[in-house]
Amino acid sequence: MVQRVARARVSVGDEEVGAIGPGLCVLVGVTHTDGEAEARKLADKVWGLRVFDDDDGVMNVSAEDAGAEVLVVSQFTLYGDTSRGRRPSWIAAARPEVAEPLVEEVVAALRALGASVATGRFRADMQVDLVNDGPVTLVLDV
Repeated sequence: MVQRVARARVSVGDEEVGAIGPGLCVLVGVTHTDGEAEARKLADKVWGLRVFDDDDGVMNVSAEDAGAEVLVVSQFTLYGDTSRGRRPSWIAAARPEVAEPLVEEVVAALRALGASVATGRFRADMQVDLVNDGPVTLVLDV
């Protein structure tokens, strides 16, 4: 899930662990079929996503061209299945030992593309504070 933000920050308790100004807040969920190729494809898609306004006010400028910052936060709950009952099932979410390296691969791939990337802390109880700009929120599936 990608949100265009005016600013975003992630904290663990009283400690701020990542923050950005204008850019993209990317909540990354990993499922069992994901691998390094999907992580790199996601990074490329995020960095090239044209969701920033051009001079005519049209969303036609990529994060790369806008010089936008990126905040990546792991989010296993994106794979919560609520189709049966009221308690989500997390079966579709990859185990932490699989998911963490793939979230790190997304971050590394974004940085290799030239992005300034801040992150949350994997497996921590995080508080994400953001100002959605637009609002613009997109679900990306790679």
